[in-house]
Amino acid sequence: MGELKLPETLSSYIDGQWRPPRNKQRRLENRNPANTDDLIATFSASGPEDIDEAVLAAEKAFESWRLVPPPERGALIRRAGILLQEKKPAAAELMTREMGKVLKETEGDVQEGIDTAFHVAGEGRRLFGETTSSELPNRFAMSVRMPIGVSGLITPWNFPVAIPTWKIFPALLCGNTIVFKPAEDTPASAVELVKILEKAGLPKGVLNLVLGDGETGKALVGHGGVRLISFTGSCEVGREVAEVCGRSLKRCSLEMGGKNGQIVMADADLDLAVDGALWGAFGTTGQRCTATSRIIVHEKIYDDFKKKLVSRAQSLKIGSGLDRNVDMGPLISGSQRDRVHEYVKVGAKEGAKIECGGDFARGKGLERGIFYQATVFSNVQPQMRIAQEEIFGPVTTLIKVGSFDEAVRVLNGTSYGLSSSIYTKNVNEAFRAIRDLETGITYINGPTIGAEVHLPFGGVKNTGNGHREAGTAVYDIFTEWKSVFVDYSGKLQKAQIDVRYS
Repeated sequence: MGELKLPETLSSYIDGQWRPPRNKQRRLENRNPANTDDLIATFSASGPEDIDEAVLAAEKAFESWRLVPPPERGALIRRAGILLQEKKPAAAELMTREMGKVLKETEGDVQEGIDTAFHVAGEGRRLFGETTSSELPNRFAMSVRMPIGVSGLITPWNFPVAIPTWKIFPALLCGNTIVFKPAEDTPASAVELVKILEKAGLPKGVLNLVLGDGETGKALVGHGGVRLISFTGSCEVGREVAEVCGRSLKRCSLEMGGKNGQIVMADADLDLAVDGALWGAFGTTGQRCTATSRIIVHEKIYDDFKKKLVSRAQSLKIGSGLDRNVDMGPLISGSQRDRVHEYVKVGAKEGAKIECGGDFARGKGLERGIFYQATVFSNVQPQMRIAQEEIFGPVTTLIKVGSFDEAVRVLNGTSYGLSSSIYTKNVNEAFRAIRDLETGITYINGPTIGAEVHLPFGGVKNTGNGHREAGTAVYDIFTEWKSVFVDYSGKLQKAQIDVRYS
């Protein structure tokens, strides 16, 4: 474990104090999905009484935190980034034990958190509003950003550092206080991240951590003292979150699923397109909202592409992500592996052909892990369930098309709209793809995965509710706009009436 030493029992962090929940009856375990005999830690699920205390602490801290100048808040976040950089190897190793993806990916996950810290810290000296003209003489007009208040942040297990930092750092910079509820599968990474912010000097009550499962999340979403919910997870849960928030008109940001497509045109660099498809489909064992689950290939190169992709997928080494020679780690849980396997059976029943994979991965070193083979389907029709529904595992589908226009129609033909990709040497088709693909992210000659922290992240249709994380767009989630008018005319001036100037 390197320098990080985990306690046997993880605690929540409320009002600057590490302590277990009030009610310790709901005990949860944190196990390594590559070796389920490896018990990382245990913890108790926080209940409504713990949420009450965390929200109360955040409300109290908000009164002083909102008055701290943004550059000072940014300096604290920068210190956290430096500390995270120092702990990167140990944090990555812990993350691999918790959720399974290979070390090169968990190191990248931590690096994304570091990059986010430095990017957000710089925004502390910007956090721009706007100045504009007034319709009246001797009056100054501007708009400024204001913090919202107590923010409930609910994060998934597939990016245990990157996604929490995407939410926590901007929320803090904007002057909000936080109740942070990480996924129940990756609590230890969340604990270490909060410890880093504590060491960086974050005042008590500004950031509160509650550990638990879906019941804990429900209590947080429904709490009357929480003014904003930022949620990343499944569409099913996201709809429930939106419904609860809608009843109280609570600010709600949702980042949910995807059914991302990679188009490969006849003129594409075939080997490069295969590289992208392999990485996009099987990176993080396919457990990304941006994973390449549909590969839409022009009929002229379909057979050659299929042969190359299947050969490469069959050669992937599966095992513990702690082994530097492994290409693909386990799925997060037994229930998720069962879900993936059910989808594989559905695809076969629908008439698609399993070119490789299609079953649990077995063999030496895999006996105690939750592993699944890299799976490629061919003969897939666009309306099949395996081409429409998010599987969230190492399964991808090959769909044959005869033209660029057909490829665009197929890619757009799902209820999701997160990420898209096209491989082509035709600059005109590349720009048409940028215009016509109904997704929040489009890559040209690159895979559907690979976000950068200084650009907006999010999608359209069932992928989200219109907000964007990362970049500068994230500040529209965590601030309210206030318009300000300064009248220095010394007399009453009436706007919004019929005034004519000669």
